Amino acid sequence: MFGAASKVFFNLLARSRILNTLASRYGMRRPTSFARRFIAGETISEAIEAARRVEARGLTHTLDLLGESVTTLEKADAAARAYLKVVDAIVQSGIGRNLSLKLTQLGLDVDKASAIDNLRKILERAEPAAFFVRVDMESSHYTDVTLEVFETLWQQGHRQIGIVLQSALHRSDQDLRRINALGARVRLVKGAYNEPKSVAYQKKVDVDAAYARMVRTLLTEGVYPAIATHDPKMIELTRTYANEHGVAPDRFEFQMLYGVRRDLQARLVRDGYRLRVYIPFGREWFPYFMRRLGERPANIGFVLRGILGETG
Repeated sequence: MFGAASKVFFNLLARSRILNTLASRYGMRRPTSFARRFIAGETISEAIEAARRVEARGLTHTLDLLGESVTTLEKADAAARAYLKVVDAIVQSGIGRNLSLKLTQLGLDVDKASAIDNLRKILERAEPAAFFVRVDMESSHYTDVTLEVFETLWQQGHRQIGIVLQSALHRSDQDLRRINALGARVRLVKGAYNEPKSVAYQKKVDVDAAYARMVRTLLTEGVYPAIATHDPKMIELTRTYANEHGVAPDRFEFQMLYGVRRDLQARLVRDGYRLRVYIPFGREWFPYFMRRLGERPANIGFVLRGILGETG
């Protein structure tokens, strides 16, 4: 119950301009500032350095230039150009080539065709350099159109792309069958958005049951699935099911967030599993940051101590 309430609360806070301004002032200004626990930095250079540290620990990564819900085509075009620069910087740096992005950052709320064009531009720059690009899933309002855009690019021959599905949504089992039929790669998450009961499970036990069900489907029918979770029960379920059904550790990977459960990340790698860290960066970090707090209220104390340290 508290988990659901905290998700609602922090999703509301994520829209606060006042809090965004205050957080932006203090959250990143020092190497020890509170937001840097979960955000690699505001620049691509900082993200690349974070990626190098991750690689030094024997892990892989995906970089996400944070941003969402742009309201003009000019801002959408600027986001696409920024991603092209990110692609070039990653190639020059020599780090692993894996990106994540949101369609509303590329103009989906303004014009669907423009968002498709912007994504295509990024793919045309990224694919010759052997990148994999993951299209993030946003709130349920965008599920249909996100899948439509993804399938459009897939049918046009862009095969180094993947999608994200959320077990919290009632529809996700059906969507998983749809994506598996394409032969596309899925990242499975529980879901960080506050959703109505008409479209999403409201109880953690139901979200977990759906997640477990989808893990089993992905391991037996999916193409190199990404099991994105910090939940020890879901991780153990994945390991057990894979072992019992002869699914080798190189046929899937676990994914975790930057700055979260680094002990568990290291343990999985020691046990022979693949682990990819989701590394967010950029100036538009506040909404993402607040959703992470909503998922893990235990982090609130850490953040409050950081704020007091910055302002004291």
